[in-house]
Amino acid sequence: MTRDYQTFLKQQAYIDGQWCLADNAQVLPVYNPFDQSLVGHVPNMGGSETTRAIDAAAAALVSWSKLTALVRADYLLKWHDLILTNKAALATLMTLEQGKPLAEAVGEIEFGASFIRWFAEEGRRTGGDIIPTEKDNLRYLVIKQPIGVVAAITPWNFPTAMLTRKCAPALAAGCTMVIKPSELTPFSALALAALAEQAGIPKGVLNIVMGDAKAIGDVLCGDARVRKLTFTGSTNIGKLLYRQCAGTVKKLSLELGGNAPVLVFDDADLDKAVAQVMAAKFRNSGQTCVCANRIFVQTGIYDRFVAAMTVAVQNLSLGNGLSVPPVLIGPLINEAAITKIQALVDQAVSKGATVVYGGHVDPLGRQFYTPTLIVNADVSMDIAQDEIFGPVAVIYRFETEAQAITWANSVPVGLAAYCFTANIGRTWRVSEQLAFGIVSVNTGLFSNATTPFGGVKESGLGREGSKYGIEDYLDIKYICLDIN
Repeated sequence: MTRDYQTFLKQQAYIDGQWCLADNAQVLPVYNPFDQSLVGHVPNMGGSETTRAIDAAAAALVSWSKLTALVRADYLLKWHDLILTNKAALATLMTLEQGKPLAEAVGEIEFGASFIRWFAEEGRRTGGDIIPTEKDNLRYLVIKQPIGVVAAITPWNFPTAMLTRKCAPALAAGCTMVIKPSELTPFSALALAALAEQAGIPKGVLNIVMGDAKAIGDVLCGDARVRKLTFTGSTNIGKLLYRQCAGTVKKLSLELGGNAPVLVFDDADLDKAVAQVMAAKFRNSGQTCVCANRIFVQTGIYDRFVAAMTVAVQNLSLGNGLSVPPVLIGPLINEAAITKIQALVDQAVSKGATVVYGGHVDPLGRQFYTPTLIVNADVSMDIAQDEIFGPVAVIYRFETEAQAITWANSVPVGLAAYCFTANIGRTWRVSEQLAFGIVSVNTGLFSNATTPFGGVKESGLGREGSKYGIEDYLDIKYICLDIN
């Protein structure tokens, strides 16, 4: 494995198999969140380049969609192998542009690659049906076909995994793609494109543009040749894209905001609950859509849980994600994230919450926030209603199972929820009553390529991963055949 990330530091976009600059030659800087040093530049593109990328994807669709699923799988598996071969370099590049500790970045590369392998195989299992007929001269057939050109808009917090989780099912199904990664973390996406090129994936199948989000988004949503849009990001932007896609009635997959509750019951294994809540809360410095955002702890275990969490939070190490020995918490993505978090903490304190540890910008740097633990919180506080997206754990005391479920379901989003209990009956009751697309019981880490990821309510539409994840990239066609 090589850690020479410079090999993959591509500072051009990728359209129709060509590395290219913006038409206006403008560029955007990309900074390292650790020390705000310059990592590199990428093209500041707009509508015209996006239209050319759609042109390329539409042209490539003709031949790519006609390949057998086995041939497409071979391309994807070559891509998968190249990613793993170069995971050290890709992880280093990710840490430089995103800030997460190197071990987490390596884990994300492996996680992202797993989707490519899964869907390379799953693409060969997307069969149709023959439906029994009531007339002897008719035959009813159902086939599945690629939906067409797919647009993907991916976020900065998981710049590799969020891309492969969308690309892998789309390409396996026979679709072609235009991808817009976040301008904060574009290099991970461009590195994946370089490896796709090495894997022999034909030109036009995978295209990457970046720059003016509104101009690019307007074209992706407005062009009728784009038949599906998949987006991971904020609920507000997801709603905007939903409206913009109405004009051409695109199929949508939206993985939007979360506000994950954690229900820790009196009968839970305390040590395991604390360890798993820490994993769910502080991974990626708290910058995930499934982070433990509202930690509800039953009265009987509350004091012991708080004491154990206090020790655990105090032991978290901060620093450069490339540090040796490794750190557990890296910087936040930008200063706007710090400002939001501090406002939520300050409002909670003003309403009566208590900061047990942290609660301020860390002396290490302006984009570091000291891991924080807050108690005596109330569900009416902004910090309970808004997604924190940072290293701040907030604990709420509850009395009864019914109360905890009511509080958990009191927000408009419903992505992931967690439950810690030794009671199998409670496991079923709580899991069925929580209004969330994912319920994780007695573990803080649940996501993998084989299971469906997605939410309900305002957390979005569709599912990624699993056998269900490829269905959103396929059209169902019914054929009625008269055999006489």
